Amino acid sequence: MNKPLRIAIAGLGTVGAGVVKMVQTHGELLARRAGRPIEIVAVSARSRGKDRGVDLGAYAWEDDPVALARRGDVDLLIEVMGGEDGPAKACCEAALSAGKHVVTANKAMLALHGQAMAELAESAGAALRFEAAVAGGIPIVKALTEGLAGNGISRVMGVMNGTCNYILTKMEATGESYGEVLKEAQALGYAEADPTVDVGGIDAAHKLSLLTATAFGTRVAFDKVEIEGIERITLQDIKNANDMGFKIKLLGVAQQNGDGIEQRMQPCLVPTASPLGQLEGVSNMVVVDGDFIGQTVYQGPGAGEGPTASAILGDIMDIARGLIIPAFGQPATGLARPDASSNGSDAAYYLRFSLTDAPGTLARLASLLGAHKVSINRMHQYGHDGKTAPLVIVTHSTPRAALNAALAEICALEASLAEPVALRIETL
Repeated sequence: MNKPLRIAIAGLGTVGAGVVKMVQTHGELLARRAGRPIEIVAVSARSRGKDRGVDLGAYAWEDDPVALARRGDVDLLIEVMGGEDGPAKACCEAALSAGKHVVTANKAMLALHGQAMAELAESAGAALRFEAAVAGGIPIVKALTEGLAGNGISRVMGVMNGTCNYILTKMEATGESYGEVLKEAQALGYAEADPTVDVGGIDAAHKLSLLTATAFGTRVAFDKVEIEGIERITLQDIKNANDMGFKIKLLGVAQQNGDGIEQRMQPCLVPTASPLGQLEGVSNMVVVDGDFIGQTVYQGPGAGEGPTASAILGDIMDIARGLIIPAFGQPATGLARPDASSNGSDAAYYLRFSLTDAPGTLARLASLLGAHKVSINRMHQYGHDGKTAPLVIVTHSTPRAALNAALAEICALEASLAEPVALRIETL
């Protein structure tokens, strides 16, 4: 058997401890499958004395993750510390500069620094792998770079944040409000004390930007992702969508348009009977459209100790077998910054308004929509209280720019009591 692949782990939280458990549990199996032993030689974390539920006695300890990355007895660094900059970035750069392979679950770091890190890895002849950074245990990066490598990809879309999917599905199942379910998600550990990164769509947008680069052979362009969270979704929106045969999902979409690549992370309506519409709880799902294969669907747990550690071990096994490929599937130096689609793709929209219950209000709103060539498919008023007139409109397919212009004028009306909610109806 070949010499061992010697591993260092920076970060011993849930995921780092999970990697240790997996290596300790399946050491012989991993060695048979890889053709060489997989050995942890050193670790680093903030606190040496903390009980992590695993035996770390056989491993060297480094207080400094950069020193860990530079150890002479390390071939591969696993970075599961988190943070877009700081020690996580520093230890990854130190490892790559020394020609050591890096496997990371850090989507925020790669969304901001992925291009530079990929170039550094290639110049050093090292691998930079990040399966665990996107969609948890779903091997979607491997699917795009290997299994679907013979296809031209036209669209990648999916539910990539389990916290948001849990909140939306729990609201529908229980009738509880967004605020109530968010508190439950925090108590269960699905959402952080400050949930902004999750419910605001930022976490999922980090992941989408990495999938976009991998699917379309471009540089990571997180700043080009249009981001909207789920904070304004109400129980009434969920009920209205359900009545029309749809579910509301925080949906990431990257697609190739005639004038560039469109990247969106926003709440959308998807058909109830579709795979995305059937997705429940904290699961993730990614749907890929390829020119030769057609549409493929990938579903699995989006986070947690086991799924994330499993994704990390998948990357380690490839490296142990000698499979060293560019981080985004193509040489990083040849990747161009993507042209952002200026207009995006047309779609139908679900619109919710809160209006003054007064004569002429509805006519004025319809007139403004018509002036911008936004055609109404159907309309429903509900819950009048004599002062407020809630209104739901579903449009025919329309450019988002035209809809935005109409909504801006409607917002300026004295009769408009709140900013309208506009949710795209996504075709699958």
